[in-house]
Amino acid sequence: MVGHRCSRYSGLMFVFMLSFLLIYTGCGKKEEKGAQERIFNVRAVTVEKRALRPFVEAVGTLKANEEVIVSSEIDGILKRITVTEGSKVSRGALIAEVNETDYRLEVKRAEASLRQTEASLANAKVEYERKDSLYKEQLVTRQQFDDITARLALADGDVERAKAALALAREKLSKTKIYAPMAGSVKEKRTTAGDYVRNGTPLVYLIQTDPIKLSFSVIERDAGKIKVGQDVQFRVDSFPGQEFRGVMKNIYPHLEEKTRSLQAEAIVANPLQLLKPGLYARVILFTGAARDVVVVPITSLLYEGTSVKAFIVESGQAKEKPVKTGQKYGEYMEITEGLQGGEQLVTVGQNNLSQGVKVNVAR
Repeated sequence: MVGHRCSRYSGLMFVFMLSFLLIYTGCGKKEEKGAQERIFNVRAVTVEKRALRPFVEAVGTLKANEEVIVSSEIDGILKRITVTEGSKVSRGALIAEVNETDYRLEVKRAEASLRQTEASLANAKVEYERKDSLYKEQLVTRQQFDDITARLALADGDVERAKAALALAREKLSKTKIYAPMAGSVKEKRTTAGDYVRNGTPLVYLIQTDPIKLSFSVIERDAGKIKVGQDVQFRVDSFPGQEFRGVMKNIYPHLEEKTRSLQAEAIVANPLQLLKPGLYARVILFTGAARDVVVVPITSLLYEGTSVKAFIVESGQAKEKPVKTGQKYGEYMEITEGLQGGEQLVTVGQNNLSQGVKVNVAR
């Protein structure tokens, strides 16, 4: 009886295990079949060819095109100063004036001295002519003739010195009025009326901001791409969305050792005076003419170590494409190998894809 029960129990256990195995195997096959038939939803765009200009990106600072310290060239009391900070001045405009009284008197003294020496010279000439005739007739001695000759030479020298002194006095008088050496704006005024100034005392700082200078640096890798005359485009935070343009004017002859960068300068027209020295600029320097290039959104690319790949859609399936990249154009990347243009490129969902899986392109 006991043996019969055990045999019956063993039979039931066998049937139960067989059923479990059949159910498990059937579920596994269904899951495997479901995994093989899974479809991934993605977004895609058509790979484009665009005519784009190669460029180098940099950052820079706007600077005054020219900066001049206007100084006094004479000593004296500053009589008046005609400008203030921010004043615009034209070339040759009166900036300041030093009290001219002493210098005007010096001119008069020099004029009087010149008249006196000219009179002495005239007398010496008359005396020389008289002595010359007498000497020829041997009515005066050689010593007497030599004396008048020397007096004439001295008188002539006195006149030349008096003329030079008068010219110098007039030059100093003219320097009592100080004029702008260039057109620009007053950056800083260092003196005021009533100050005593000396030769070399700075009066005002003038800067020229039209045109304005854009100073920037490029990394060592791009140093060989830049040339004088290339077009420059840049933006500043003060005018979001607005682009300014200039032309490369100067490239420094050496790289900075600490930063391994090359300094360069561009000239930018600034007739409305919107751009100010000191503004930070994001620079694009165009290094060549426009050319047709294949470009894709940067976000569509997948990076694995040093290799780059993308996924395209062909006949409803994902196809992996190894690619080589070139120039970066804002949010797009140039593709030099791997894509020809016209392919349907996956831009969203590519992280979940593998070769040959089925995909559904969302519209």
